[in-house]
Amino acid sequence: MSTPEGLTRKGLATRARIVETAAELVLERGVNGTTLEDVRTATKTSRSQLFHYFPEGKPDLVSALTEWQTARVFAAQRPHLDELDTWESWQKWGEAIADFYRAQPCWGCPIGSMANELIGSHDQVAAAVQQAWDDWQRLFQAGAERMIAGGLLRPGTDGQRLGRSILAILQGGLLMTKTTRTDEPLLDALDTISLTLRAHAADPVR
Repeated sequence: MSTPEGLTRKGLATRARIVETAAELVLERGVNGTTLEDVRTATKTSRSQLFHYFPEGKPDLVSALTEWQTARVFAAQRPHLDELDTWESWQKWGEAIADFYRAQPCWGCPIGSMANELIGSHDQVAAAVQQAWDDWQRLFQAGAERMIAGGLLRPGTDGQRLGRSILAILQGGLLMTKTTRTDEPLLDALDTISLTLRAHAADPVR
């Protein structure tokens, strides 16, 4: 999904405001429960203006807000998400992501919530969600591989599989957090991620 060409600075700011407002509506109502008319009313934009910024309509808008939410979720995990090369950095990452989700007005993960609604629907939208998963998994994989290279995880550990497992555990905890409306499943998931990493430790005693 690309940003329409030729937008002025003001136009880019207006488009960003529409995306941010749409993201808030989707968190409250879900993608399928949010219409373009809802977005138009909330942002006080005309139909022609909305389609000027999002020529394909709702698929364009939802793809844009998926990218926006992904950037927001990733930013909350940084700088730890780009490190993950020591046990301490993994602990700090866990603390950062727990703090981020506790502070959200709606429980659960916005990316995971959209994935549950959109995978198998419009190809463009599904691709944006899948890209978020792929990028997140690669960041976990890169961290695991740095731990292997640093001698903290056993040689031969499958970094790709470990990265995928970490993302799956995290999203499972966030889904339960959304349904139970308590952070306990998220904290349990973070503990499980720590145990999963420790199971591959080169020196379990230490």
